[in-house]
Amino acid sequence: MKVLCSTGGIIGPQNQRNFRLLEKYSKELLCDGFELMMYKAWYNELDDLISYLKDLQLYIPVVHCEKNIGTCIGTGTAEEIKRGIDFFKADCRVAEEIAAQMLVLHLWGGMVSDSNFDTNLLYYEKLNEIAKQYSLELLIENIVCNVKDPMTRWCQLAEFYPDISFVFDTKMASFHGQLELLYQKEYEWLWKNGHISHYHIGDYGSFPMDWSNLKSLPIGMGNIDFDSFGAFLRRSSYDGFLTLEGSSFDDNGDVDITLLNKCFEIIRGWDKHS
Repeated sequence: MKVLCSTGGIIGPQNQRNFRLLEKYSKELLCDGFELMMYKAWYNELDDLISYLKDLQLYIPVVHCEKNIGTCIGTGTAEEIKRGIDFFKADCRVAEEIAAQMLVLHLWGGMVSDSNFDTNLLYYEKLNEIAKQYSLELLIENIVCNVKDPMTRWCQLAEFYPDISFVFDTKMASFHGQLELLYQKEYEWLWKNGHISHYHIGDYGSFPMDWSNLKSLPIGMGNIDFDSFGAFLRRSSYDGFLTLEGSSFDDNGDVDITLLNKCFEIIRGWDKHS
């Protein structure tokens, strides 16, 4: 398994989304590579972003699309749908330029969430076609819902699109009380048939559906049983990417590098214990 660090955990509003901090932090983090989190604020300087990332020559196999793409599509208006698709194309361009392999997408989200899911479901096909034009594997995340739940939405998507790929987020699943579904025979098809191509690792520190505590925490700062999750990864013979998503900013925007490196060490341990 390769352990990645989400740039969303080290570059965010706390430090003005300054992507140039990646050079500093990348030298201190003991991960195998990065998952680039795209921000809308970067769309006005895409050429600079691409040039900067190419010069750094970091290993960035995964790009996480700007989180409002699914929200735009879910509104159902022509103007917002076009806006979302334009964002998506920009993210595909960045991913292609830096030689990424995978593209993570929140197919729904925001206040509209999955309330207009039929529209989001239908537009998946168009988005997937665009991703393929850039030689990218599109992964749909089990993002939180306010109408149904992520597993229900995944099952609906798989029924329409039998070859669809997913990224399983531990925090998102725990928020809905669905983490243990991953271990059950009823849902073995998700990993046995290769639908889950990637995992996001973040802890969750509250009871199910506590919208005031949706933040992704570093491993050990919430209540997820990661020993059981690590055992599942070994049973399923998973050998792909694991992206740490827990945020470690302080009030000044500084990153707790020691904490993140400890999390990377824990994740690598899942591959070793019998």
